[in-house]
Amino acid sequence: MRLIEIRQLDGPNLYRLGPAMKLEVAIGRRRTWYGRREPEKHALVRLAAAVPRSAQPPRIAVLAEWVRRLRRAAPDGAIGPVSVHRSSDPGHWIVVWPWALADRATAIAEGALALAERDVPPGRLANLTPRRARYVTRILARVAAGEGSGPPWIRDADRRLPVVSITGTNGKTTTTRLIAHILRESGRRVGATTSDGIVVNGMMVEPGDWTGPGGAGAILHRDDIDVAVLETARGGILLRGVGYESNEASVITNVSSDHMDLQGIHTLPELAEVKGVIARMTKPSGWVVLNADDRYVAAIARTVRARVALFSMEGGRSARVRRHLRQGGRAYVVRDGRIGEAEGTRWRPFARLRDIPVVLGGVARHNVANALAASGGARALGASIADVRRGLQTFRPTTEASPGRLNVFIDDRRIVVVDFAHNEAGVRVLLEVADAIARTEGARARRGATIPGETAGRVPGRATLTTIVGLAGDRPDDTLRGVGRVVAGVVDRFVLKEMLHYLRGRTRESVIGEITAGAREGGWRDELPLHLTEVEALGAELDRTDGEGPAKPRDVIVLLCHEMRDEVFALIAARNLQPVNDPAELAKLVAGGR
Repeated sequence: MRLIEIRQLDGPNLYRLGPAMKLEVAIGRRRTWYGRREPEKHALVRLAAAVPRSAQPPRIAVLAEWVRRLRRAAPDGAIGPVSVHRSSDPGHWIVVWPWALADRATAIAEGALALAERDVPPGRLANLTPRRARYVTRILARVAAGEGSGPPWIRDADRRLPVVSITGTNGKTTTTRLIAHILRESGRRVGATTSDGIVVNGMMVEPGDWTGPGGAGAILHRDDIDVAVLETARGGILLRGVGYESNEASVITNVSSDHMDLQGIHTLPELAEVKGVIARMTKPSGWVVLNADDRYVAAIARTVRARVALFSMEGGRSARVRRHLRQGGRAYVVRDGRIGEAEGTRWRPFARLRDIPVVLGGVARHNVANALAASGGARALGASIADVRRGLQTFRPTTEASPGRLNVFIDDRRIVVVDFAHNEAGVRVLLEVADAIARTEGARARRGATIPGETAGRVPGRATLTTIVGLAGDRPDDTLRGVGRVVAGVVDRFVLKEMLHYLRGRTRESVIGEITAGAREGGWRDELPLHLTEVEALGAELDRTDGEGPAKPRDVIVLLCHEMRDEVFALIAARNLQPVNDPAELAKLVAGGR
């Protein structure tokens, strides 16, 4: 038996909706995960499901029984069950129980492991050899002496702020920002946490990634706000649990391949279980807003206590949405070019797509989905129809309001798009927008071209589309290759950038090599220019497209920007490219590419 980890989870987590101690061990020979990620081909392991005693390996059953015995012997006694769970990592087993005092919980975990490793049977002391009995007695004394502090989570009785929590693979930050903006438009004081920082009433007060329990604590203890809008990341749920007891509302945007093979999560159903924690912890009187177009997210509806609202890009074409509405449920959909709320047979339109800046006239389909999700989240916290309409129409993808999310800049020679996309699904939808921009630019150039039909890109009728790509090293090989394949299938120029501060255990050659391999698999045969940083890469592309007078058509340059955003924006400003924030101007950029 090998110890993998002893971890204190401070709040709702994969296994319990309260603080839990996690003791993970491995038995048998050392093996790595070797499964399949493809739908219907992966082995389904329900991580949160307790394994009955009859299905537990004997050594794991002994370990769990020692945890029970030590908890019962502790001065405060045992409160709550001890459960055993599977992991999809071969040979890994997890024992979980609620905890109240940190040092005592750790002593129980260490003591139970030590006894199980020595094959001490969890019987009466009188039935043990004197040597084993003395060993058990020492461990019992250590457990009794252990005290420590209690879980630092925030109980419902200790908070006054209503909370909406947002999670998902893609779209979390944009949806969080949209909800916060809508609620501010309703006149409320809003505190929000995202992967960019803590924002209070529209002002950044603490930069950094605050999507874990620390961010929740920083917001929920404030007395200068009326509502909390919390982006909640997978890592925080797995490593520490959620930092507070329950939500008034929750939103899950989608589940797709990202952060795989980390913390024992290997497949999409497992990832959906993790993200589903924020839905399960939503109060029965609250709302859970789920993506009806994502089967993993939609399935979470079966696990929640709260009321369920759906959002869908398919609208009336979705059988799931139609069934939900027939039952009197609520859904957020697009009808006749308008985003709105359907409830039973009622229809309440919010705003026309062409009046919502972040959706680029509807071409930015991922932001249409984010706007639907945000509408549901804001309505769940009491925003009116007018509040949602005003919020959607006034939120703009600027470098101040939404940095790193579909920021567009132009001059008379190029169109630059800066976005944080960092996985296959995110890159795919970003390039759909970029392709529409490039096709629109190609059509514009043809209308004014000296030689009818002449364009600069390899794709007929389209302007040259360049994408600058680099990724962090903690992605598995198939994710790195997948992004390479997606980009290779769309662009005219494929440029690589290194991310030397985000290798995360890989070599620089490994990261670039896997992206390159994916590009070759996607049919890319041209060179792949490589730059040390994203600023250097963008600067080189701006230099390449410099010249006298306006270009017809303008090049479209997409930068996947992950680590030097402020420097990138400074470079763009220094080269006199102008931001495009007006909804009508944004819609014009894609009008010919639909």
